[in-house]
Amino acid sequence: MFGIALDLEPEGPARKAAAVVRDSCRSVWVIVFPGFELLDLSGPLCALNLATGTNRASYLPLVFSARGGSVASCSGVPIRASEPVPCSHLDTLLIVGGPPDYTLESAAETIALIEDLAPRARRIASICTGAFLLAAAGLLDGRAATTHWRHAVELQRRFPKVRVDADRIFVKDGNIWTSAGITAGIDLTLALIEDDFGIDVSKAVAREMVVYHRRSGGQSQFSAMLELEPPSDRIRDALKFAREHLHEPLSVERMAGAARISARQFARLFLKETGDTPGRAVERLRAEVALPRVQEGTEPIEMIARHVGFGDKERMRRAFVRIYGQPPRGLRRASAAQNS
Repeated sequence: MFGIALDLEPEGPARKAAAVVRDSCRSVWVIVFPGFELLDLSGPLCALNLATGTNRASYLPLVFSARGGSVASCSGVPIRASEPVPCSHLDTLLIVGGPPDYTLESAAETIALIEDLAPRARRIASICTGAFLLAAAGLLDGRAATTHWRHAVELQRRFPKVRVDADRIFVKDGNIWTSAGITAGIDLTLALIEDDFGIDVSKAVAREMVVYHRRSGGQSQFSAMLELEPPSDRIRDALKFAREHLHEPLSVERMAGAARISARQFARLFLKETGDTPGRAVERLRAEVALPRVQEGTEPIEMIARHVGFGDKERMRRAFVRIYGQPPRGLRRASAAQNS
């Protein structure tokens, strides 16, 4: 499906890279290593090939490793990578993630490869713990970056010159992009596609992949729904109902009806299981849905507030200040500056 060169003859990548320059096709060299995360590779490759399939974008993804040949992923599925060949220019260098122990202790050849290729790339990106490899190559010194939330503290400890932001889906600092873990690689790739060929192409790819048109980089890695984690089916049903009806009034009585218990019993049980009141939980859910739309910068704040159920922009402003520490317009400006 992907149409990528995994079984190329040694001279194959060189010929393809030359064609990239000649035909203005954007080359994307993806670096893998033993134990890499398979979804970090397959998700972005799928997005890149679907973008090319729109006839409005043109990518040439190639997969490389330090030694070439068969490379086993952490799930045991092997792929056949090419050994890098001399190349004067490539468009995007993309480093996938994998076990952080590999990136810290056993990656000398891969780090050397990144150091060699990085000066030739217009743009450099990493997915998940691929940030450890970029940091080890010295490419993140003095830059903002992110990685999987579980490994963010370790990234900061190992590389104190990096400004680690543990709660971002992806971060762009100059020509270097880093993303959170696993599925965030798809968000990152959609953002790269949008950066190259515009929002219409990235939206078309998102529709084909049956994913949201991308979560903005500033969106939290965590979901309010996941953070609440109620143990009982009744409260989970009420939260699911709330998420599906955020644009409507959501009184305690209405949520209690979805939970099939009395309003008084529901309020007590909800607080016990989530540590929050139903009203505050609904506020968080609405803010979570509103945030990427605010950061996208294409809709009026007032319209977003109505669509997600806040009713008016002032109520949404107060909620954003409580939850995110900034009003919607401040977050919109910060997102625009981050992505400029």
